Amino acid sequence: MSRGGEPAAGTPVPLLNIANLLTMLRLALVPVFLVTLFTGGGHDQYWRWVTFGVFAFASITDRIDGSVARRYGLVTDFGKIADPIADKALTGAALVGLSVLGDLPWWVTITILTRELGITLLRFWVIRIGVIPASRGGKLKTLLQILAIGLYLPMLPSAFNPLLWTMMGAAVIVTVVTGFDYIVQALRLRAGARERELH
Repeated sequence: MSRGGEPAAGTPVPLLNIANLLTMLRLALVPVFLVTLFTGGGHDQYWRWVTFGVFAFASITDRIDGSVARRYGLVTDFGKIADPIADKALTGAALVGLSVLGDLPWWVTITILTRELGITLLRFWVIRIGVIPASRGGKLKTLLQILAIGLYLPMLPSAFNPLLWTMMGAAVIVTVVTGFDYIVQALRLRAGARERELH
């Protein structure tokens, strides 16, 4: 290890490092989240707060593992693949669960999940040409989704409904807009690749 806790140049990064362990923990929390969400018929006030706590903790690990990986040079190919999978598994489980319980319209869940799946496939479509980097809009999208879902989980009094609708509406809008932005980036990558082939 070099100074500052980072691996020395040329030193392979171990697969079982703290960043990857946090990512795997987040994946492991997805079934725990679903169990707590549906315990007590899905509308038990106590269990919904427990579910909120599980979701909040899992979301915090997402912020920590990325920072730790970059700061201490623990970025691995496994982490690059597993981290977004863990994120989408958690938010996807929350959206589907809330829709099954009737707390969130299905069109919201379908819109968000279709975008997430579509962009994932888009990334694979252009992976041989280049990588579509995460944009500020993409990070904002993730933050809005987490905040919106977090507001829906504890079954807040009806007085909070306008706040819930506003946050989820903002999450849906940013999710769709950033999806189109990724499509444009992917098409530009493909067009650039074709031009290089012709020359």
